[in-house]
Amino acid sequence: MDILTTAFMQRALIAAGLVGIAAPAIGTYLVQRRQAVMGDGLGHVAMTGVALGFLLNTSPVWMATLVAVLGAVGMELIRSRGKTSGDVALAMLFYGGLAGGVMIINLAPGGSTTNLLSAMFGSITTVAAEDVTAMLILTAFVVAVTIGLRRQLFAVCQDEEFAKVTGLPVRALNLLMAVTAAVTVTVAMRIVGLLLVSAMMVIPVAAAQRMTRGFATTLGVAIGIGLGVSLGGTAVTYYIDVPSGATIVLIAIAVFLATTALAAPLARRRARAALAAEEVCTQDDVRV
Repeated sequence: MDILTTAFMQRALIAAGLVGIAAPAIGTYLVQRRQAVMGDGLGHVAMTGVALGFLLNTSPVWMATLVAVLGAVGMELIRSRGKTSGDVALAMLFYGGLAGGVMIINLAPGGSTTNLLSAMFGSITTVAAEDVTAMLILTAFVVAVTIGLRRQLFAVCQDEEFAKVTGLPVRALNLLMAVTAAVTVTVAMRIVGLLLVSAMMVIPVAAAQRMTRGFATTLGVAIGIGLGVSLGGTAVTYYIDVPSGATIVLIAIAVFLATTALAAPLARRRARAALAAEEVCTQDDVRV
């Protein structure tokens, strides 16, 4: 396979696989909490970090991670302590992050808004060896949190008050989820782009929910779908020369539509089976 013979595609496929794992892993919790748009806000604020990377001549990935984490912590603190509602906090991240990125990139020597395009929409040709190393480290953190603390995070997502009663450190877990989401945004930056990363946090999870019932099963299937569409979209990008982020997201949407179409008759079949079982039980009760 010639796709594996070039170094930049090897790096791109590794990076795509990491995105496919990390984004649905944290996205499952965000969807459960009805915070599906959180990735959008963090993606915008990470733009400031990318611009700072150009200005300070440092790694855009690590700088974007630092800024996104600070933004996520600030947003969570505003949500939990302040009087400002969560949607206003998200709006502040959206516009402040985007405006800050545009302003700072134009202050960088030789910088312009065109330097942000690959970070905004993803580009497989921009994945460097050091980016892959950073993404491996960050993805390992995301997996450790989302899998290792699955029960605790699920409890907080379901009912914060009950989680507090059981003795869980709810505030710390909320902050950890926000930080993990911020880390995931920067993991996906090179492949999917900061403006499309939220789609990879949400769509594979939504598709998995059409086929599964339990939370753990949904988490596993969502990661599988995310991995498949990320690798598949990257391969399509290589052969057809189309934008990687848009291709991956469109394939994910196609998978969601397919699972929705398949889930509808399956749901009807389950409903008929449940109704038949209920009728049998009713007849047995009448006989008794």
